[in-house]
Amino acid sequence: MKTRLALSLVIALGLSQQASAIVVFDPSNFSQNLLTAVRTLEQVNNQIRQLQNEAQMLSNDAKNLRGLNYNASGRLQSTLATTNRLIQQAQGLAYEVSQADSTFARLYPEAYAGTVSGSRMAADSRERWSNSLQALRTSMQMQAQAAQNFAADETVLTDLVAQSQGAVGSLQATQATNQLLALQARQSIQAQQLQITQGRAAALEQARTVAAEERAREVRQRFHSDSTRYTPFAVNFYSH
Repeated sequence: MKTRLALSLVIALGLSQQASAIVVFDPSNFSQNLLTAVRTLEQVNNQIRQLQNEAQMLSNDAKNLRGLNYNASGRLQSTLATTNRLIQQAQGLAYEVSQADSTFARLYPEAYAGTVSGSRMAADSRERWSNSLQALRTSMQMQAQAAQNFAADETVLTDLVAQSQGAVGSLQATQATNQLLALQARQSIQAQQLQITQGRAAALEQARTVAAEERAREVRQRFHSDSTRYTPFAVNFYSH
């Protein structure tokens, strides 16, 4: 009897321990925990992508702030200084407005006064010829300089295009574009300078032609007014 009772107690205790070891599965709690884990992972991935984007933006900003290691302004300014020097060294009629006006009025008058001597008119004619010659010389020098600049401009243009195409950021591209515009502006200035010298030479030659006509008219008038009329008279070649 005692033995049976003891065995019953042992079996009851064993069953009680097994019941306490069983884990109860809660589907609702598991789903909530899984959803929380998924959301946390998604937030982490978003933060990683945001950090990557910020790093890329910083890298792009660094490229955009990188300056162009090329500057053609020195060569452009040197070429422009050469053409300016040719104009400043030009002989003959000055390019300054006030001085040019006074000299032009003296050498290219609308009419000669009666007090102007023939030697003075001859000297003015010589000076007009010299002005035309010097203007033509300056124009030819400018043409020669422009022809020499073609090769240098071609080299600068090739380098700037290469720098523009190889730009790694907006700053380099902008700087290359600005230098291309500077090259275009320098060529435009040179074309204007060449046009000025050519126009000056043509204008001086036309003015010299007009002045020569006025001088010839004045010389003829003085010749007719100062000469003595011819009076015929008999000449005896066989006088005795």
